[in-house]
Amino acid sequence: MTSSLKSSRRILIKLSGEALGGETQFGIEPAILSEMARSIIEIRNQGVQVALVIGGGNIFRGAALQKAGMDRTVGDHMGMLATVINGLAMRDELIRQGTHCVLMSAQGIASITEQYAAQKGREILEQGSVLIVAGGTGSPFFTTDTAAVLRAVELHCDEVLKGTKVDGVYSADPFKDPDAVLYKTLTYKEVLTKELQVMDLTAFALARDHEMKIRVFSMTREGALLNAATGGDEGTLIS
Repeated sequence: MTSSLKSSRRILIKLSGEALGGETQFGIEPAILSEMARSIIEIRNQGVQVALVIGGGNIFRGAALQKAGMDRTVGDHMGMLATVINGLAMRDELIRQGTHCVLMSAQGIASITEQYAAQKGREILEQGSVLIVAGGTGSPFFTTDTAAVLRAVELHCDEVLKGTKVDGVYSADPFKDPDAVLYKTLTYKEVLTKELQVMDLTAFALARDHEMKIRVFSMTREGALLNAATGGDEGTLIS
């Protein structure tokens, strides 16, 4: 077991599954998986306690199947299982690179994951291990954004870091509107008033009610994740 980290900072990183798939946004690209793991290890080596939630969109996208008649509950359970696959891949890569990592899942699969429990998760973080939480919330009809905020609250994290394709929250889509303005800071009320797309409303309401900070930043900019994780002025901070 890795020795305990004396740190007052604990974060939860929310990554999209598509980010693991590279340009195709499908499957798992080994080079990207390796680079993400190196970044997470670098953060942990700075004394930051790291929890991680990864989506499953690179493996299963249920929208089209649901339009074709698949039951929403079935599709959501398939999506939650996809997050377990991504969690297994990241755990293996982190261990391969020499860092202790524990994979917990809301949908416990005894032979490959530990059953998620908040108290045990906090103990794992305090011991200096990276914690991956998969399986969503364990219930259908909730996104991985909601799962990320819920786990951050339960694990007593200081901040949720949400990696995206852009370097923060803009007044409009910066890919479509050249006059879109980047916000460096926002309040929960401003996000709702301006109808900015940060997270789904369930996830955002949970963050607001528990005063959980959210930092939106670019996963593609070199050094951005490390800067955000160590408390740097990266992207947009919502508080």
